[in-house]
Amino acid sequence: MASCSRAQVISLYRMLMKESTKFPSYNYRTYALRRVKEGFRENLNVANPKTLDMLINQARENLAVIKRQVSIGQLYSAQKTIVEKDPRF
Repeated sequence: MASCSRAQVISLYRMLMKESTKFPSYNYRTYALRRVKEGFRENLNVANPKTLDMLINQARENLAVIKRQVSIGQLYSAQKTIVEKDPRF
């Protein structure tokens, strides 16, 4: 696979973040968002093209997992936590 450009990496990051916000459960949502941010920060300075391609493929696989888990999570309703309650009340 050809080396990914900066725009493709940023696009993948945005897709992961957007999909992670769709988790119905607060705990899963915050965990996924935190892991995505940490994962990209850890690998910010990777220069080796082979390593970069491996990381991009891994991120794409993680995106597919997140999409599946969001779909499954939306099938089952759960009560909102106190953190998620409407701030007006």
